Amino acid sequence: MDIETFRTYCLSLAGTTEGMKWEHLCFMIEEKIFVLVDLDTQGFCIKCTPEEFEELAARDGVKQAPHFARKQWIFVDNLEVFGIAELKQRVEHSRELVLSKLPKKTQAKYN
Repeated sequence: MDIETFRTYCLSLAGTTEGMKWEHLCFMIEEKIFVLVDLDTQGFCIKCTPEEFEELAARDGVKQAPHFARKQWIFVDNLEVFGIAELKQRVEHSRELVLSKLPKKTQAKYN
């Protein structure tokens, strides 16, 4: 998947906005980041559960995301590490995890 297709996909998720933070492209819900992309390398960070972390971090091209909560965020080397279906599923899951930490009233807007 190329970066423009990835961007279009992320923005298609309800309530998603984009912005720049730390010279990286961010996709957010209610101003909370669920994907952070390095535009130079197309590497990106997404949220995962602590239970998923070990399995994901053991894969080639995936590791602990620097500067993010330990065992809750992964860094993926590029958009080709996961197949398209898995990439979309992981992005949606990251969004759901971030949304689940917001107030119930806010969550209700997107359910």
